Amino acid sequence: MSKTIAVIRGDGIGPEIMNATLRVLDVLDCGLSYDFVDAGMAAMDLHGELLPQPTLDAISHHRVALKGPLTTPIGSGFSSLNVELRKHFDLYANVRPVITMPGTKARYDHVDIITVRENTEGAYRSEGQTLSGDGETAESVTRVTRHGSERIVRHAFELARHQARCKVTVVHKANIMKTTSGLFLNVAREVAKDYPEIECNELIVDNTCMQLVMHPEQFDVIVTTNLFGDILSDLCAGLVGGLGLAPGANIGAETAIFEAVHGSAPDIAGKHIADPCALLLGASAMLDYMGMPEQGDRVRQAIRDTLAAHDRVTPDLGGDGTTESFAEALVERVRN
Repeated sequence: MSKTIAVIRGDGIGPEIMNATLRVLDVLDCGLSYDFVDAGMAAMDLHGELLPQPTLDAISHHRVALKGPLTTPIGSGFSSLNVELRKHFDLYANVRPVITMPGTKARYDHVDIITVRENTEGAYRSEGQTLSGDGETAESVTRVTRHGSERIVRHAFELARHQARCKVTVVHKANIMKTTSGLFLNVAREVAKDYPEIECNELIVDNTCMQLVMHPEQFDVIVTTNLFGDILSDLCAGLVGGLGLAPGANIGAETAIFEAVHGSAPDIAGKHIADPCALLLGASAMLDYMGMPEQGDRVRQAIRDTLAAHDRVTPDLGGDGTTESFAEALVERVRN
């Protein structure tokens, strides 16, 4: 099989971790080729805009993209390039898995949680944002729809069914936000009836935060709205050692973009000490999505084995390796 994907190298450490990731993907010999396109500050320097139309066209054409971290400059224009990409391609499902890896700063053993976050509406849509003339009052509209709620909850249950997971936890704040969160919860209850083999429970978001810290082993798949999902997925990353081990998938009906969820880390850009694990795990999820789960598993196992051996890992993982040496250690294991 031959497949071309769009590749955005990203800003800051993006090019370094992308190069490492592509080195590992190339060893898999799975027929991937790359169409390199620009976004973020690199695109601004080359094209005079943060998100050029040729980049959007390439992602639309290939339908799959692998993206390094992007920097959105402060000021006018997009509030976030990531949000803009999600809106443009209607990437309604943000899927954030976390799993305990050996040799890391994980707080717990045996954590294996997937957060499925609605990606296109809710608080981050922020329609009708206003600021009073005296600067004393700010307002925005939070919109939650039946359509948006139904498709994200169904995505979570389908994911649980496909991966033979046992439970989906619906996270809400319907006790206070009776219309927006209430609608989401009611729709989730309706959808859950179509999956009788999967346990479904409901938790208020603040209780969820406490339970994740105290007893994370009780969670399997979490599904929730945009703002809550953003917060909870980062909390879950903290359980397993931080954002350096947190991949993200943004999935729509026709297009998907896979990424590391951490930032561009300009303070260490060019020092060759950036950890490529999150982007590699995002690439593994991309392989799963493209019907190559065996190759995705090979990458994930290589990461586990390299971390367990503490072999040429980067300083954030307690080693003295470089991005390149870490990639070489992974390449050696993927080949075997």
